[in-house]
Amino acid sequence: MIFRPRFLSGFYYGKMKIKLSFIMKKQIIEIFGWYGAAAIVGAYALVSFSVLESTDLVFQLLNITGAIGIVVVSFYKRAYQPGALNIIWALIALVAILKILNSL
Repeated sequence: MIFRPRFLSGFYYGKMKIKLSFIMKKQIIEIFGWYGAAAIVGAYALVSFSVLESTDLVFQLLNITGAIGIVVVSFYKRAYQPGALNIIWALIALVAILKILNSL
């Protein structure tokens, strides 16, 4: 079974279904992937240069959204190893976010 995100097949505007072209779908997926890479590297850089701490919510949000972006592009391109790695990365970030929110 091939994983293709359902939300990329089209969307509804009123009662009309608007189909996204193949090229547009590919560009959207690439944007998700590039955002994911930039978010994770950016989060790492911000913590490394002491702009953020690992316990900051912004750091964890960058990690989880970045990981999700990489998961989308990885599974679309059938590159399952980075997809699996980033699912675990996102789960770790989710647990950290829940821990941060519970301490507020």
